[in-house]
Amino acid sequence: MDKFLLFTPGPVNVAENLRYAICREDICHREPDFDDLLASIEQKILSLFQIRNRRAYRAVVITGSGTAANEALLSSVVGDGEILVLSNGEFGERLNKISRIHNSKTHLIEVPWGTPFDLPQIEAYLTAHKIDVVAMVHHETCSGMLNPLGPIGAMVKASGATFVVDGVSSVGAELVDMEGCNIAFCSSSSSKAIGSFPGLSFVIGSKNHFEKLKTHPAKTTYLNLATFYEFLEKHSQTPNTPAVPLFFALEQALTDLLREGVNKRFARIMARAELLRIGMRRLNLEFLIDEADMCSMLTTVRVPPSVSVRDIRERLRQKSIIIYEGKGCFAGRVFQVGNIGELSDHDIRYFLASLKDVLLTLQAEAADLVAAVRPKRATVVRLPIPLHALAKVVS
Repeated sequence: MDKFLLFTPGPVNVAENLRYAICREDICHREPDFDDLLASIEQKILSLFQIRNRRAYRAVVITGSGTAANEALLSSVVGDGEILVLSNGEFGERLNKISRIHNSKTHLIEVPWGTPFDLPQIEAYLTAHKIDVVAMVHHETCSGMLNPLGPIGAMVKASGATFVVDGVSSVGAELVDMEGCNIAFCSSSSSKAIGSFPGLSFVIGSKNHFEKLKTHPAKTTYLNLATFYEFLEKHSQTPNTPAVPLFFALEQALTDLLREGVNKRFARIMARAELLRIGMRRLNLEFLIDEADMCSMLTTVRVPPSVSVRDIRERLRQKSIIIYEGKGCFAGRVFQVGNIGELSDHDIRYFLASLKDVLLTLQAEAADLVAAVRPKRATVVRLPIPLHALAKVVS
């Protein structure tokens, strides 16, 4: 095979037309050419989110990964207020870490990785404390868990707080209803379910909430969200030099997604996940969390006994397949299989056949190793004639 198949939650295999898009003509980011490109991307992002009142929302694009968008959010939205971070995994912990750098009044509700949030606990906390902003991860990639936006958004609205969501690995694969779930701001990335190259991120939010940022003191220079919004409003540009080739690629990826249809894209990603999960269940593999709690773009699989996750990853890599190992408390216990980007049904069948072959080979090798080191029974030598008769022969 002449390329790696990226069965990961990002980066992903990109469509061939994106490779042409990233090599488009050179343009200046302070000319109308870039203004038009940025405006096209923004309108496509609003379409992706299926925003009904499009005039009430804007989307700023940042040259930087999804973490850059999240730091722009957490350093810009809170001001001098109180923020509550909800965490049930690695990326919730990252939100908390970023927030504590910029916001001295950071609260945390934390549950073990891969555990659903206790909604009554969140409601009780919001009732007992004056919280101005609530931040959470939609898809917690470390476990594959999809956290509920609707119920938490309703509680945040009832408390009068502002709801911000890390949608880095869910946008493009799952519905994020900004209006219905009371989401003021949502971050995402170019290189995951949207299917473009890594290096760009964005924040979509309501204009009312963007306008409020002007009253907050700036805590960063490059990632000041108020500055991004001001440049978008006044100049249709970014405040800093953007990675222009990546903007061309993102615009093409969004064009492809919208041409397919947002709901059709969601359904296709879910169908791939189901194909993978059916195939892995047939291999007697178990999943880390209940399927009802999973995102449609990633499956976290328990490592079978007597097999090393590192060996699985290395043997699959020899077959041009890339998967993720578990991190943190899941290290050595799970591997992760993504199903976004340019992966075909043929690629998925090839992956399942390769995984079966790798598991059978590794389990056979493990069994041979056990047999090789197992103590052998003492051998009893039975002579064809009695010892006293043998003695006479020798003498």
